[in-house]
Amino acid sequence: MLRAKDIERAMAMGRREAEEVLAFRDAELRRRAAAIAAAPEEPQVFMAPQFAEAALDTLGPQARGVIIAEGDSWFDYPLHDVLRLLEDHHGYDVESVAHKGDRVEDMAFDGGQLEEFTRRLEKLLRRGTVPRAILLSGGGNDIAGREFGMLINHAASPIAGLNRKVAEGVIGERTKAAYVYIVSKVTSVCEQRIGRAIPIVLHGYDYPIPDGRGFLGGWWLFPGPWLDPGFREKGFGDLDEKRQIAKTLIDAFNTMLSEVQALPGFDHVHYLDLRGTLASADYHDDWANELHPTQSGFERVTAKFADLLARV
Repeated sequence: MLRAKDIERAMAMGRREAEEVLAFRDAELRRRAAAIAAAPEEPQVFMAPQFAEAALDTLGPQARGVIIAEGDSWFDYPLHDVLRLLEDHHGYDVESVAHKGDRVEDMAFDGGQLEEFTRRLEKLLRRGTVPRAILLSGGGNDIAGREFGMLINHAASPIAGLNRKVAEGVIGERTKAAYVYIVSKVTSVCEQRIGRAIPIVLHGYDYPIPDGRGFLGGWWLFPGPWLDPGFREKGFGDLDEKRQIAKTLIDAFNTMLSEVQALPGFDHVHYLDLRGTLASADYHDDWANELHPTQSGFERVTAKFADLLARV
């Protein structure tokens, strides 16, 4: 379990990175302002009124709000994902720095992620737009994939099943520390650029089906499968047994997110529990593969995001 002093250290480190990035961005913004001031003014080109009106009729009304999103493949998936559906089915505009395959530790500690987030925020503020919320999606890639077998004791072992101590180390310490770090640094940037914190939404995942299906049979950008190989490595073949172990793991992940939300100073953080959303009688209706919903599944998930966004 992550100790209180570790949480405090993660928060402080996040704030410190935010200070460093903001100092860098302030210098870059001064250079930008100087370049604009030094360049000869060029005439702006506007559409003729009749074409502008036609374009607005085609493009539809202004968005319900603007969201900045950072995350993994639930936010960056071919053809349909949460962000696309928030735009097309629920009327939001989304500025995204999400990237398929990213782990929470990538988002937290790899250089450049916060700087890119800050640049997106600055562009919105120059247009007079304050984001409605920030969405953070991550964790699936931290526990699934090649290392997944490390979380499981062998089926023939007297302690068969999920290794709770290893899972606690990965979820309750490593992933939790990364989430605290991300939330702290993003909050600090918003406080200093906007003057206040804005809502941050964290989401858990629903219970996956470790049936060995990958993306389109297991090729291209999302090869997969991500869970079944680890189960088979440890001697598990029964799907119901594998589902129960995966359920326990997802419950632990959701518990961790609820704990992050409840931390002092995180009153602006909202946790979205998606368990039970993808629960059709035939799981193939909801799950395209082991980790990603079908289009209709993503639609059901996104409806819960939209409901929360309407209330924050």
